[in-house]
This record gives sequence, C-alpha cells and structure tokens, in this order.
Amino acid sequence: MLRKTDFFIDGKWTAPVTPKELEVINPADEQPFAVISLGSAADVDKAVAAARRAFDGWAATSREERLAALERLLAVYTRRMDDMAKAISDEMGAPIKLAMEAQAACGAGHIKAFIRSLKSFTFEHALDERNPQERIVHEPIGVCGLITPWNWPMNQVTLKVVPAIAAGCTVVLKPSEIAPVSSIVFAEMMEEAGFPAGVFNMVNGDGPTVGEALSRHPGIDMMSFTGSTRAGIAVSKSAADTIKRVALELGGKSPNIVFADSDLPDAIARGLAHCFENTGQSCNAPTRMLVERPVYDRAVSLAADYAATVKVGNPAEDGDHIGPLVSEMQFNKVQGLIEAGIKEGARVIAGGLGRPEGFNRGYYVRPTVFADVNNDMTIAREEIFGPVLAMIPFDNEDEAIAIANDTPYGLSGYVQTQDKAKAQRVARRIRAGMVQINGADRPYGSPFGGYKASGLGREGGKWGLDDFLEVKAISGWDETAAG
Repeated sequence: MLRKTDFFIDGKWTAPVTPKELEVINPADEQPFAVISLGSAADVDKAVAAARRAFDGWAATSREERLAALERLLAVYTRRMDDMAKAISDEMGAPIKLAMEAQAACGAGHIKAFIRSLKSFTFEHALDERNPQERIVHEPIGVCGLITPWNWPMNQVTLKVVPAIAAGCTVVLKPSEIAPVSSIVFAEMMEEAGFPAGVFNMVNGDGPTVGEALSRHPGIDMMSFTGSTRAGIAVSKSAADTIKRVALELGGKSPNIVFADSDLPDAIARGLAHCFENTGQSCNAPTRMLVERPVYDRAVSLAADYAATVKVGNPAEDGDHIGPLVSEMQFNKVQGLIEAGIKEGARVIAGGLGRPEGFNRGYYVRPTVFADVNNDMTIAREEIFGPVLAMIPFDNEDEAIAIANDTPYGLSGYVQTQDKAKAQRVARRIRAGMVQINGADRPYGSPFGGYKASGLGREGGKWGLDDFLEVKAISGWDETAAG
C-alpha cells in the first residue's frame, strides 16, 4: 500500500494541516492500493502564499531560463515514463499499453509542444508598423489555481502546469482525488527538475473543499478547470466575487457524421474504436454516430460486428483491450444511462446492462451500441462517459448539421466522406471547437477546447500560453531607449 499523504508546497513535501486520509481504489479489483490525505482551506492558504512569494521572481526570469527548466522537466518525465504509466493504470484502470503509449506519452508530447511554442512566442511587439510607439506587452497573469480530472490525468496536468509556468506564472495544482497518484509522480518530477520553491505547488483534495477554496481565494488570479460542466459552473460562480479569469474545458457529446460516400467499413470501425478508447472516458469521444440513411442498415450491421470484437480485460495485462470504468459511481451512472436508452426505445445491437461475461468484480462494463436513436433521447443528450455509442440516421446534409448542432455542447465534431468539398463545408458548419475529417489526427500544439457548454478558452500551443497572459498596451514607447 502506497502512503502519499504529503502535499508539495514551497519546494518541499509538507504534511497536511489537518490529516484526512482517503484510500485510492484500483477500479480493476475494487481494492485500495494507495492512501492520500485530503487537504483543507488551510493547506490552500499555505500553497497560495508560497506561490505568491515566488511569483515576482519567476515572472522576471528570461525565456531562456524557463526553457531550460522545461527541458529538464522533459528529461525527467521521459526517464520516468514507466512510473507514470503504472500510476495511471493503477488509479484509473487504463490498460497498461494505453497508459504507456497514450496516457503517459501525451504528457511528454505536450511538454515538447510547449517548449516549441515558448521558443517562438512573441511577448512584446509594436501595435503595427504605423504605430511603433504603441507597445503591446504580454505578461504573466499571476498565481493560477489548476483543477484537473481523472480521465486523462497527464494530458490535463501538462496542458495547464506547463503553459502557466512557461508564461511566467506560479501555480497551485489540485488533481482529482480519484486519480491522484500520477500527479504525485509529476510533482516529484517538478522537484527533480529544480524549479524554484513556490513556482509549482500541489494540494490533494476534493472539489467542495480544496477546489472551492482555490476558486474563492483572493490570492489566486486565475482558475483553469477541466471536468464536468456542472462543476465548471460552480468554479465560475465561486471565482466571480474576486473577478478571476476562468478557463474551462468541459464536457462534450460529439457528433460523428458518416456520409454514404465514405469508406464505410473504415469509418464505422474508426468511429467505434475512438468512442470506446479509454473505456469511453474522453470528453471529445464521438459518441453520436450520425449515418446517412441509404447506408444506415449496413452501418448498423458493421457496428454490431465490430463491437463484438472489442475485448474487455485486466488493465495490468498487455494488449489492446479496454479496461474498467474509474469508479463505482461512474459504473452506476453508465448503467443507469444504458437502462434509460433501453426504456426510451433505442435498440441494443451490442452490449447492454451488466458486466461482461467472466467478470464479477471491478467496474467493467459491456461495450454498448444503440441503433435507432433519435436526438431527443437521454443517451443522445447526456454525456455518458462510458463505452456507449448512439447511432442516429439522417436524410441529407442539412439534417445532419441540424442534429449535430442540436446539443448544449460544442467540443468536437467528426466528418466522414470522400467528397473533399463537402467535408470542408460540413466542418465549417459544425458548431464545435475542433473538427476532424476522415480520421485525421490532432497534432500536439493544436488548440483544444469548445463552444457553448463545452467551455471557455483553448489549451495547447500558443493558445495555451495566451490563456495565462495579460495584455498591456504601453503608449509613447521609444525603441531607441536602452533597456
């Protein structure tokens, strides 16, 4: 049993003001494998005070100094990739191959991308060539509170911590208490990389206590949150009294529009694989598959065939299977939504209620596909966050766009067609922050974020740096002056 009850504050591991231990559960066997402590408002006060003391000095460092620190972090992260993958697999049930090749690897990918972005970022420039005396300066916003989720732990930690410190900010991180061990490993990496005391701080805890204390704290200048829309609203309300900037990366119910002229077997297989990846626990998962009616029946048959090949297995074992959901709460939520789909008349063509055959413990679910869904059904409206796909027929392009945009969310969209002009036309009409055509990958450094209830702001690349910077206009600038 791991005991990791200290927090990382002011450059050292610090015992909580008032210990409140919490067992971290391995979702594969429902057994505790680690113990952490939940923090309090008093722990947040200590961390914020450390970050405030460190801010002026860190903000004054040169781009070269910050780049050197990030290069050291990348070296440590790369060397400890196995440790990171093991932590993620144990805490949230990611199969070890996925944990290594995607979950842990994306952290290194984001660090590299932010190093590239920092090297080329323009922190000062004239307004334009006609106004050389109007100087535009981008400065770090200050002390940032960062709240990250359990589903892609290092994806979100690196998308927040790295650009914040690259911009010259200092931070207090609150990772998810459900999957905190990977962030403890990350804090060890930050310590080894030699960042000055107080630049990076981490306090474990729950949302109503530590998250609320961060959001309300007058010493915090900005909150960056990733999680549910409900929790994002709570962070925004708590931050309002102190006029903080708030960046939010929230939920999604992303449409995947499959036209009749697409390579149908490839489109269906790719759509299901993406929907089921990480056991469906991804905010940008293509969970609504909209299929043009002439090929709808064939698409349903292909989806059923593909789903039957998806294996569920122990995350500790190598392979391409999917693992359990992260927690009992998530298991119960997904089961309830599958039941709602059945009651509302959707047709189950794969999976359904209960655990897969051969499993009597662990938060494993059956990869599930519903056909004959309409966009008013609960399973088409709510973010399920499990391996559940809803297939919806459409008759023409305009109807596909209408269904795709008929959602409170706007995170991602997907388009499958061999007509390049149509693909681009449809991509422009989808009201979402990201659209992928025919399985194209999103590179590191591309902006991640969405419209509507999917959030505010963008993470990744130069957009991620922008989120943590203030803009100052200085009039009367004389470029001939020294200094």
